[in-house]
Amino acid sequence: MREQGVSILIVEDDMIIAANISLQLTKLGYTVAGIIPDGEEAVRYLQENQPDILLLDINLRGQMDGIEVAKAAKLRSDAPVIFLTANADEATFNRARITQPNAFISKPFKKLDLQRAIELAAGRRAEQPAVDSLPEAEEAPIVLEDRIFVRHKGKMVKVFIADILYVEADRNYCRIFTPGQAYLLSSPLKSLEANLPAAHFLRIHRSYVINLAKIDAIGEQFAYVSIGKQTLPVSGAYQAALAKRLKTI
Repeated sequence: MREQGVSILIVEDDMIIAANISLQLTKLGYTVAGIIPDGEEAVRYLQENQPDILLLDINLRGQMDGIEVAKAAKLRSDAPVIFLTANADEATFNRARITQPNAFISKPFKKLDLQRAIELAAGRRAEQPAVDSLPEAEEAPIVLEDRIFVRHKGKMVKVFIADILYVEADRNYCRIFTPGQAYLLSSPLKSLEANLPAAHFLRIHRSYVINLAKIDAIGEQFAYVSIGKQTLPVSGAYQAALAKRLKTI
């Protein structure tokens, strides 16, 4: 079933293609948040706006391609990403997939391909765990031996440390992800990381701390890890540490 009221940002430097996509999306009942031709402008737009879905051409002209835009967007929102590409080589695919895109559409594409990709992305958006709105003031979680208590919907709720999949930085906040729920904390990732058991948790990126026991798959050269349906990037500075830790657990 089509998700009504979904806004889609189109980042495409071929304005004929962009206009055609916009027309098709409008006919399908979606809202086009805007058409932006370059990566730098797209990032500036995303600093102040949060569309529901990002439709990104990988091969943008300029200093930032679509993959770099997706990386920047992931620091600010959970909007599903759909890549458009005329270049589907392995190297490009490997760069793109660590941004956790919802779909790849190869150019030239059919109207039905676009429609199905958008519908799947809208469905993913609707199924994402609910997160409380941003807290107004910093409040550290209460950490006990095997659990932490975090504020959620006006009360302190229990989260077992063993159930945490990963923690993601969100500016001066962080989000804890468990299999069925996400919790927003009004404290930075570094503060929470210091309270998690080092034997089980490891930072793999400036934006991610993971529960090592929850890793389902590892990319070549430790470039990324998969936890459930999420693929998280591993920064080069942390790849050796990850490799070493995995040999000891």
